Amino acid sequence: MIFNSIYFAIFLVVVYILYWFVLRNNFKFQNILLLSSSFFFYSCWDYRFLFLLVFSITLDYYSGIKINESGSHRTKSFWFWLSISVNLGFLAIFKYYNFFVSSFEEALSHLGIHVNLWTLNVILPVGISFYTFHGLSYVIDIYKGRAKPVTEIVDYALFVSFFPLLVAGPIERATHLLPQIQKKRNFNYSETVDGLRQILWGLFKKIVIADNCAEFVNIIFNNSNNLQGSILVIGAILFSFQIYGDFSGYSDIALGTARLFGVELLKNFSFPYFSRDIAEFWRRWHISLSSWFRDYLYIPLGGSVGDSFMKIRNTFVVFLVSGFWHGAKWTFIVWGFLHAVYFLPLLLLKKNRNNIDIVAKDRLFPSFTDVINIGVTFSLVTFAWIFFRADNIAHALRYIRNIVSSSLFSFPEVIIFNTTAYSISIICSMIVLFITIEWIGRENSYAIEKVGTTWRRPLRWTFYYALVFSIIFFTGHEQQFIYFQF
Repeated sequence: MIFNSIYFAIFLVVVYILYWFVLRNNFKFQNILLLSSSFFFYSCWDYRFLFLLVFSITLDYYSGIKINESGSHRTKSFWFWLSISVNLGFLAIFKYYNFFVSSFEEALSHLGIHVNLWTLNVILPVGISFYTFHGLSYVIDIYKGRAKPVTEIVDYALFVSFFPLLVAGPIERATHLLPQIQKKRNFNYSETVDGLRQILWGLFKKIVIADNCAEFVNIIFNNSNNLQGSILVIGAILFSFQIYGDFSGYSDIALGTARLFGVELLKNFSFPYFSRDIAEFWRRWHISLSSWFRDYLYIPLGGSVGDSFMKIRNTFVVFLVSGFWHGAKWTFIVWGFLHAVYFLPLLLLKKNRNNIDIVAKDRLFPSFTDVINIGVTFSLVTFAWIFFRADNIAHALRYIRNIVSSSLFSFPEVIIFNTTAYSISIICSMIVLFITIEWIGRENSYAIEKVGTTWRRPLRWTFYYALVFSIIFFTGHEQQFIYFQF
């Protein structure tokens, strides 16, 4: 059951009606409803992994209590490391075991030693990286004395498994979400309207932008050896918009859905493609993950304090781990390495916080310098996305090599296999419209938060109906969100 399906729409309406019109006077029963709905939602992916989710929740819940109650440091450390090791152990087994085994076999083969080690034939549990990080941050905060354990297991279980964020984030903090879960929520009509508006924009990003870009991206990347360099550049750019529309679209739907139930989730994207340098990009892209690594890895390592060696080490550790978090592939590690290389000069020259404010704040048009900086940053990010999207390192290198060939400067042949110049021009037009709306709304929480709110009702509803029509018109085969695999 994915967000852009009719099944989810029915599920959401049923839960919403029960939540506000049947159980509105008892927030504890509302929590039970949301928890059972979240377990059902997760079971629709694969009910066999529900046990893994419940086991992780139970372990971290009791570990938090034991850590807080422990009178000795030894007992406290035991429960802390038990929770950490089990959670990371699940990730290692399901997500990374086969990668390490195959990499070890390949390394031995280069030495002339050929072995066949045992690998696991398992499916990666959906959302495991996200709900594992929820539990890790909760236990770490209790161990460090930054938070107190939850006494109601339903509240904690809902914090970890709340269905809008369960499979692809944002990665919540207990200090932010739990207080909302533990108190009564009151129905607010304006919140409901705002939530529906954000869901609408998220669906536009996913269905109109991401899914349509995906059709061309798949064709181009799967046939990159036979295409012109100019077309390969187009393919890389389209993937930049695909992954942004896909993931930020999911986040908008998640945040909007949570708002329907009176819950405010952490903002996960803040118009990252308008960033003027890589440091700003990472303050605006997948904010919940980058801030998680900052607080639980980068700062404990020493952050940007210390000599140049420490700064370089910490930067590469964080970005390499971030790449590895995305999946057990060398392409993700190279992607993280490239971003470390991009970020490091800014850090060493102390320019990593030069661009804190929103670009062209209170102005319609950016300066010429802003345009150049945005273009350079987007180009660097797009180049790194080639490794993220490629099947393997060799594929990425061939793709880049074919880009820099003489065909880079030839006019792209827009008829590719079963696609036409018309269909490509349509999606390019939609991307231009998308960028325009995002630019206009860049000072808000999401692009259309304030767009049209001061217009007359007929004009405002015409705009919303146009978005709905475009979503229906461009709807094709349902495609899973990219970040569900992480």
